Amino acid sequence: MAEKENYKNRIELLQGTLDMLILQTLQWGTQHGYGISQAIRASSGEVLHVETGSLYPALHRLERQKWIASEWRLTESRQLAKYYRITTAGKKQLAENRSRWEQMVIAIGGVLGME
Repeated sequence: MAEKENYKNRIELLQGTLDMLILQTLQWGTQHGYGISQAIRASSGEVLHVETGSLYPALHRLERQKWIASEWRLTESRQLAKYYRITTAGKKQLAENRSRWEQMVIAIGGVLGME
């Protein structure tokens, strides 16, 4: 039972981290899904690669929670794409996530002796 709970906690941490990264990316401006994944990749120094199978479920979850909103528009190459933007509620959530993330980084750094 404890092993199943640990796995569940790991998944929630990953989802929460991806949500935070998406919200942060949308702070920089409205973007379509592929653009979000490219922005995360580029701003992480090519370390973080968000796969489609993770990105779109996260975008749908964030939209259901009203942290992002979307609309269909034409891309520069004249293709129809769904563009996402962060909402006021999303900005508030991002601030809360960042605060928790910073506390986590400090706590882990303390354990690792990196103070």
